[in-house]
Amino acid sequence: MNLNGKYNMITKLTSTAASLLFIAGCTYNNTDDSIDVATNYIGLKERQHRYELTNFLGVDPLYTEWCAAFVNAVLEEDNIPNLYTIDNQHPLMARSFLKWGLPVNRNDVQRGDIVIFPRGNAEWKGHVGFYVGTTPEGYWLILGGNQDNSVSYDLYNPRTAISVRRWPKGMTINGKKIST
Repeated sequence: MNLNGKYNMITKLTSTAASLLFIAGCTYNNTDDSIDVATNYIGLKERQHRYELTNFLGVDPLYTEWCAAFVNAVLEEDNIPNLYTIDNQHPLMARSFLKWGLPVNRNDVQRGDIVIFPRGNAEWKGHVGFYVGTTPEGYWLILGGNQDNSVSYDLYNPRTAISVRRWPKGMTINGKKIST
């Protein structure tokens, strides 16, 4: 599902926002990656755009913590295996992405990598989103779902990240080569 037509203004605002973030000193390489897909949904709010988000995510954002659902849906639209593809038992849990792709050294983080953060005090809770860039102050700009109940950018301290993950080109699933 692509909302470009219906939310063309949001996409234009997103492009402007990305330009402003870059001008503000956020560093990243502009490449063709999942960020390009995810930006199509920036500004969608769980109450105001409940129908559209439910159709995209496959879950009702009012009753489900939906950050992992957003990452899964973006990966699917970008033809990259997601937690459903790899038959993860808990595809709606942010920390399930700890078993997705391969770990990346936080010093080698790249635009489009998936970053998992803790949330609360319970070991199973977390938050997941896409790395966009680093501010001059050293914070990571993360694009994700269920950030302030919407698809949006937010800043995170990289020291709090549990893991950075990346799906490598040519990785196989059950002997079948997956090209991204």
